[in-house]
Amino acid sequence: MLKDKFKDRRADNAFFSADIHKTAIIHPSVHIGTGSVVGPYTYIGPGVKIGINNVIERHVDIAGGTTIGDNNRIYSNAAIGGDPQDRTYQAEHTELIIGDNNIIREFVTISRGTVKGGGVTRIGDHNMFMAYAHIAHDCSIGNYTTLVNSANLAGHVHVEDRAFIGGLVAIHQHVVVGTMAIVGLNTCVSMDVPPFTMAAGNRAALRGINVIGLKRNGFSEKSISRLKKSYPILFREHSHLQDRIEKLEALDLYHDEVRVLTEFIKSSKRGYLRHYKRDINAPC
Repeated sequence: MLKDKFKDRRADNAFFSADIHKTAIIHPSVHIGTGSVVGPYTYIGPGVKIGINNVIERHVDIAGGTTIGDNNRIYSNAAIGGDPQDRTYQAEHTELIIGDNNIIREFVTISRGTVKGGGVTRIGDHNMFMAYAHIAHDCSIGNYTTLVNSANLAGHVHVEDRAFIGGLVAIHQHVVVGTMAIVGLNTCVSMDVPPFTMAAGNRAALRGINVIGLKRNGFSEKSISRLKKSYPILFREHSHLQDRIEKLEALDLYHDEVRVLTEFIKSSKRGYLRHYKRDINAPC
């Protein structure tokens, strides 16, 4: 039987199986899955789809065109699926798709996509976005990533699995942050950040291999050693990439984890960060 506070809702949209506060404003077309909770004064717009066992706290704004998976927690005053902050946007139908098991903290903002960017902003699984983080239109976020407080992603940024982006970071449009890369506090990133590396500074430059992150993710000492030995060849030398690969092969360093780096370099469209030089790019 429907609870009293659900009696004015349509039963066919699964409201009967969710715990919705009586002050929440929810469009009749919304679907909310079993076991989900919606807190007071939250607004959920037309066409939103929310899976099972989500917790949506008070004063959250979820705009139309948003799909949310299962077991997510969205904290108070987050603004999810709003119009893209793009002058060319003309109220076209675009989407935000969020996966499962994400933590979205207070005042986080995530925009929908734009038609010119493919129409979708996409968030994977098991991510944590801390307070005031911003994910702009057409971004693509992988799995197990972390955005610390006030990290800001411009449009079309792609963040690969298990990347860590520090507080007060600004990342330029179309930048790719590679898997298990870490971007340090107060960094301005305008070029691609290769996998397994650390970047910091304004403008950002590489500071070495993310050894701690690699250990936490189960990389062997041998793999970490190969990456550390490959790093100066790939990111300090300025010869042609093929020449650097041949050097890595001659040193028996060109194994799977190093191939990930070289394939990333080959695919980079904006150019990739290099190791910093103390005289022109001092640490922040």
